[in-house]
Amino acid sequence: MTRFASLGSGSQGNCLIFESATTRILLDCGFNPRETALRLGRLGLVPEDLTGIIVTHEHSDHVGGVFPFARRHGLPVWLTYGTLTAAREQDEGVDGSVAVTLIDGHAPVEIGDVLVQPYTVPHDAREPVQYVLSDGVRRLGVLTDAGCSTPHIEAMLSGCEALVLETNHDLGLLRKGAYPAWLKARVSGRFGHLDNESSAALLASLDCSRLRHLVAAHLSKQNNTPELARAALVSALGCEPDWVGLADQSEGFGWRDLS
Repeated sequence: MTRFASLGSGSQGNCLIFESATTRILLDCGFNPRETALRLGRLGLVPEDLTGIIVTHEHSDHVGGVFPFARRHGLPVWLTYGTLTAAREQDEGVDGSVAVTLIDGHAPVEIGDVLVQPYTVPHDAREPVQYVLSDGVRRLGVLTDAGCSTPHIEAMLSGCEALVLETNHDLGLLRKGAYPAWLKARVSGRFGHLDNESSAALLASLDCSRLRHLVAAHLSKQNNTPELARAALVSALGCEPDWVGLADQSEGFGWRDLS
């Protein structure tokens, strides 16, 4: 069986799980160990079921729980050198008690039954990557932190059976909102986060002929709504609104089958 789910998605914490056969990988972990275990329980899992954790970048909503959780449960961690260095500088609990494997942002890694393909993205972090996860036949493309699309991103996400795609903000809501000017510029900049329309344009550029699952993720509570995010992706894909899933902060989303 190949399937995936989210433990939560948003500025207060992100964590996704991908399972193929006996391999179960967390993608990021922005929750404390107790909260992560509770959220795993909602999916019918315990920490001992996991194989390891892969990390996209060092922002605390993605890496904050990685090393405490890995240390508590004896899990290995995979991440880029830049992310490791930044996490160490931020005092995210990096020490010799956690087995760390450095990855190249352009080179695939096999972790048990899962093929992990990192790819580089424009984001305001030290050496950020996102991932395409595969059982060798079916692919899940994840993009949750990027300020703009690139030809490389489009090439990596084309032809996937499933996509978890950032729809962080609505530009109109962001511009009228309460964020200070510098934060508005950061969020909407080329190294910030994808807005609804940019995500829709990216989706429209992809080969979606094999797409079976589409989930909008990393929505801002202040600068977006589920309705606006879903409508943007629906317009790009020409599908029914209920075909587009939503990953929220408190619940994430339940198991989706790729088998």
